[in-house]
Amino acid sequence: MQTRLTTLATAALLIGSLSSASAQTPPPARPSSPQGTASTQVGGQWVKTERGQRYENGKWIDVTFSRPLMRGRTGIFGSGADYGKAVLAGAPVWRVGADQSTRFKTEAALSFGGKTLPAGEYSMFVDLKEGAWTLIFSNWAAQQKFSRDDKTALWGAYNYTPDKDVLRVPMTVGAIPMAIDQLSIGFVDVTAAGGTLAIWWDKTQATVPFTVAGS
Repeated sequence: MQTRLTTLATAALLIGSLSSASAQTPPPARPSSPQGTASTQVGGQWVKTERGQRYENGKWIDVTFSRPLMRGRTGIFGSGADYGKAVLAGAPVWRVGADQSTRFKTEAALSFGGKTLPAGEYSMFVDLKEGAWTLIFSNWAAQQKFSRDDKTALWGAYNYTPDKDVLRVPMTVGAIPMAIDQLSIGFVDVTAAGGTLAIWWDKTQATVPFTVAGS
């Protein structure tokens, strides 16, 4: 009987120890700028089938980016001589997010401002000027993890140079009546023939229309 009580007591102590250790183990760290994706399809059409309508022959467009939050800040882009400095953090252009370079992938050739962006995958940046943003699609590759030694790819927009630019197009920049807490990129007014790429953060909105090339 004594042996059984001793065994039960030992088991209880072990379970208590494990529970205590589990309670003290912190949860996995979350990234301060969670990953996001904005997607749409263009160039397709709805067709009738026996099971209803189905969208066929659409071409995907995807933007993948890290989404920083305001966390109580105001006027994130600043003004005057300080415009853009907070988000650039020393880089020559904005990575349109945080951490890794923002990536733009399109299965269809697109036209921005009369210039054609071939189907493919690009790094996406913005040249920030107060009231005058320029969207940049670049052939710079993106580092998956920060490396000072990798000169063939970028982390964010640090060491960006314009020699790999594929297309630059001005954006329409304006104020919105509410403050967007988390950086957002999306597609609006989308049709089979094209749509508008939009960036929202804080009280700023920047947009640029595009069409499927040849449509």
